[in-house]
Order: sequence, then structure tokens, then C-alpha cells
Amino acid sequence: MAKSEDTPVSDDAQMPTLHVAPSPHLSDTSFTTQRMMIDVLIGLSPAIVVSLVIFRWYVAVQLGLCIAACMAAEALFTKMRGRNPQLHDLSAVVTGVVLGLSLPATAPPYIAIIGSFIAIGLGKVVFGGLGFNMFNPAMVGRAFVMLSFSAQMAAPAYILPEDSKLLEFSPQVLTEATPLTVGKKFIADREDEKPLDDLIPQVVKAGSVGPLFFGNTNGSLGETCALALLVGGVYLCVRRSASWEIPVGILASVGLLAQLCYWADLTPFNGLQHLIGGAVLFGAFFIATDPVSSPLTPKGKLIFGVGVGLFIVLIRVLSGYPEGVMFAVLLMNAAVPLVNRWTVPTPLGGPTQTN
Repeated sequence: MAKSEDTPVSDDAQMPTLHVAPSPHLSDTSFTTQRMMIDVLIGLSPAIVVSLVIFRWYVAVQLGLCIAACMAAEALFTKMRGRNPQLHDLSAVVTGVVLGLSLPATAPPYIAIIGSFIAIGLGKVVFGGLGFNMFNPAMVGRAFVMLSFSAQMAAPAYILPEDSKLLEFSPQVLTEATPLTVGKKFIADREDEKPLDDLIPQVVKAGSVGPLFFGNTNGSLGETCALALLVGGVYLCVRRSASWEIPVGILASVGLLAQLCYWADLTPFNGLQHLIGGAVLFGAFFIATDPVSSPLTPKGKLIFGVGVGLFIVLIRVLSGYPEGVMFAVLLMNAAVPLVNRWTVPTPLGGPTQTN
């Protein structure tokens, strides 16, 4: 029945209910979490193939343990929250793959299992699940095991003794120190005025562009082949599953700052060697680009990438750690809310006037 003109109408009834959200207002329904995760797995596949060639059965063990443990942790912790596990979105699988590829080949099995449960539990579920985590889950897990099991995760853990029986089933590359470790030792020995005659050839070999680019060098499972990481990273950017601003910011800042440090004689490696050595490319394309723990705006993503690159070089050059990607990403993850606030876009027509 229609209301008469004399019937009083409340203020709330007079105003229509409007649900306002920022643009864009058109969405691609095919762009799902599962599709994005499949893209990440496809992008990682070249690095996985190369790591299988270099590290052989170590790769299958580490990745298998990390994927299984991450999926088990996802199911367990989600059930504890009274919700149904959403394992089909493959986010737990991606977390397991990224964590596994960030570990040394010879890490004990319990490292992979503990790191996976920490990654899912403290890195994701404790914040409310997928889409609410403040930090990259895989890096939370790796940071925990690195700090808790330093002997098993430090630079010597990457090297097998030359008389190790495991060398019958593993490549000779595992008897050599990682390139960044060689560079760090060179700087430390020079500062202590120790003889450098034996280290200089090692530094020259460790900084060789060919092995660094094609992967014939020691390091974490997924970081050794620059070519494979570039191919996979470009695929992600073309598919728009990763924002290009973040890797561009990281690579530009690392290359420039590392070159300046090289000219200042703070590191034996130049900008190019720092870019293709260690986990810079792995972090730039597959870790820092996590859409949940990175900024929302294009300008914010670029700032975020530059910040990550800055911290990477500072940690590599000035700290006791030879690698700084993990800590750099986590530090900038913590700054994401501030970066988002700094880079709020101006709406069309200019800022709104407030009374």
C-alpha cells in the first residue's frame, strides 16, 4: 500500500542506499586466485627444471616436503578456525614451492617441515588467511628457520665436504662456496689484513657472468640460474599476475646502488654481478610481487621495489649476512600500509572539498 503525503518519512528512508567502491568497476571473472597461482607455478617451472639439473634429487625432496607440509598446515589451521580448507586455490602449494626453492639443497628435512608450518601458521592464518597476511608467508617461514637453525642454514650449510658420500649422488658444485659468501669473505679478510692471494681467484670465478647467468653455481635451489628466472618473471608480468613496477624498482635500485658500492670498493662484485648473483631475480619476480603483501597503487609498487632493492644492497654490503633479499622483503612488507597512505591517487576532477 502506498504511503499518503501526510505519512512521515524518516531521513534514512528518503536517501537511497549507495555502495561506493574505488575504480575499476569492471572485473575479469576469469582472473581468480587459482589462475594467478597457476601462473606463478608456470613462471617458476624454468627455475625448477634448471635446479633439477644442478641439484638433482635434493630438489624433489625439498619441494615435496615443503608442498606437503604447507598443504597439511593449511588444512589443519583452517579447520582449527572452524572453516573449510581451500586447498584448491593452490596458494599453499605456491608457498611451499617458493619456500623450498629458497632453501639450501642440503637442509635437513625438519627444516622444510618446520618452515612450512610457520609460513602458513604465523605468516598467513594468524592474520586471517589468504588476502589478510601482512608479510610474505614463505619468507616468514624461511626467516624463522634461518634464525632458529643458524648452523643448518648459514653459508657453510651450502657446502658438502669433498669426501662426503653424498657427492656420489650430487653435483660437484656443492663443494664450492656460494658467490656472495666468497665476496663477503674477501671483504672481511681484506679488512683484517689477511693474505688474499688464495681468495682472488675464487672471487674472479665466483663473479663469472656465464655460470651466474646459466646456473652452474652453488646457492639456494631456485636462485642460481638468472636466465630461467628472467624467463619466468617476464611471463608473470606479461600475464599480469605480477606487477612490473616492483621488479623494475628492485632491479634498478640494486644495479645502481651495487655499482656505486663497487666503485667505492665496498664489494668485489659490480652491479650486474649483484643482479644475477644470489636471490635478487628470484625475490624481484616471485617473492616481492606477492599481491597481498605489496602496495596497491602503481606509484606505491615502484617505491616498494626501490625500497626492497635498497635494503638488499645495504644488507649485502654492510651486514654480516651475504644475502639480504629475505630481510629486505619483510622490512618493506611492514612499510606497505605507510606506502599505501603516501600514494593514494587523486580522484578524477581533483581532491574532494571537505567542510
